[in-house]
Amino acid sequence: MTAQEYVVLLHGEETSWREADEAARVEAYAEHGEFSRLCAERGHEIVGGAELRLSDTSIVVRRRDGDVQVTEGPFTETVEQLGGFYQVRTSDVADLARLCGILVGSGAAEIRPVVPEEEQPESVRAEQTAVAP
Repeated sequence: MTAQEYVVLLHGEETSWREADEAARVEAYAEHGEFSRLCAERGHEIVGGAELRLSDTSIVVRRRDGDVQVTEGPFTETVEQLGGFYQVRTSDVADLARLCGILVGSGAAEIRPVVPEEEQPESVRAEQTAVAP
């Protein structure tokens, strides 16, 4: 089976993280360490990812009636917010999904395929190459 890249989006309730004590944070980071270790052990290659600041630090850009609007704060008024992500290259997304169970706690993980560069229009690929550092 051919490997494909996926983004694992980690959604969770922010209040518990904001109020978490040191021990709870250490435990959460240990779960991410175990996830990373098991990914490597099982042939899933983590190629990127990051923890995100809380949603109240976000900036949202929208286009409304031809005008660009920039606002501060979360995109949606929900309890669960996007808290981080991993970008993973794997040929076994079902196993990757099982491993994500380590990370979800009371939140959720969304696994979404990345559109490969070769499936993007030629004009987009050329533009990305021109902009690349």
